Amino acid sequence: MKTAISLLTKNYVNYNLWANTKLVEWLRTKDEDLMEQHVPSSFPGIGPTLEHIRQTERYWLSVLKKEPSKTFKEVKGTLEDTFTGVLKQSSELANYIHVLAEENTEEKILIESPWFRSDFPAFEYVMHCVNHSTYHRGQVITIGRNLGFTDAPMTDYNFYNVEKQ
Repeated sequence: MKTAISLLTKNYVNYNLWANTKLVEWLRTKDEDLMEQHVPSSFPGIGPTLEHIRQTERYWLSVLKKEPSKTFKEVKGTLEDTFTGVLKQSSELANYIHVLAEENTEEKILIESPWFRSDFPAFEYVMHCVNHSTYHRGQVITIGRNLGFTDAPMTDYNFYNVEKQ
């Protein structure tokens, strides 16, 4: 029988992929030139914010796999490349968590980086990663609102749970 932590962790990465898919599908309906405008935020626009989501999910997946940390790098490509990259990365994260042995979700993983040191169970890092992506999805929607987009999709976790029932 699966533990509640294991089930929640798997559901959370599914939610993350679903929410990123909803966001990207919505953005694909928008004028690309408009989306490339700079808007004051923690990142200068939609593309850079999405790229940050992708690269951060990539980093946390390397932590969970106990691989050398994937560094953040400047990516040059089209907005469609960014959309595809975000969805691919979220899918890779979800696929990895689904094959992760249940006991490994509670196994502690030590991180020693220039910015912090932590030794938390894997599921804590998954929760952080998805929460981080949720935070930045909200920024993308706010940036979109500043560009005149008024039809953002609902990507709340509870909405995902209700929709999948």
